[in-house]
Formats: sequence, C-alpha cells, structure tokens
Amino acid sequence: MKIIEKKQQIFARRKARVRAKIHGSAERPRLAIFKSHKYIYAQIIDDNKGVTLVSGDSRKSTAAKPVDKAKELGVEIAKKAKAVKIIKVVFDRSGYLYAGKIKMVADAAREGGLEF
Repeated sequence: MKIIEKKQQIFARRKARVRAKIHGSAERPRLAIFKSHKYIYAQIIDDNKGVTLVSGDSRKSTAAKPVDKAKELGVEIAKKAKAVKIIKVVFDRSGYLYAGKIKMVADAAREGGLEF
C-alpha cells in the first residue's frame, strides 16, 4: 500500500508543478488532458471565467490501438476549437509524462491547426 501512496504523491506533486506554470485565458485557453485506464479526455478551458469551451473524448473512437485513439482525439478537438474560432492554446499535460498518448494528442492537435 505504501508504494501506491508514494506514486500518487509523486503524481500529485508533478501535476501541481505543471499547473502552477499554466493558466488559460480568453486569448489562449488551456487544453487540459485527462487519461483514464481506457479512455482519454480533452477540454479547452477558459480559466478566467471557469468555463469549458470545447471538449472531446476517445470513447466513440473506432481505432484499435490507444495511440491511434489519441490521434483521433487530437484531430477532433482541433476541429471543434477551430469551429469556435480558437487557434492558440496552452497545453496542460496534467502531470502525465509527455510521451505516448499524451504526445500523440498534442501532435494531432497541432496538425489540426492549433498553436501551442
């Protein structure tokens, strides 16, 4: 049990460290990522108002591999953001390491037209 508590503490510390440096505004909202065991969720948030502007998830994805699901999510969130005239965002990896699915969401969002 102590190992699990230690991992959770390390993650919480890393998440707080990342979040302390990142703040979304109306000009550059925050693209926040949440990763569960099965799915990935992304939201574009205006922190000044405390409002989610755009959201998406990988639950309806038809891809077989998790990395491919992440790529579809990145493209989807970029399309939705462009529809609401959001081009520049601040990427919030939420304490997750910038590799694998998190990196794929970011790269796909960049390919879709978001700037960060």
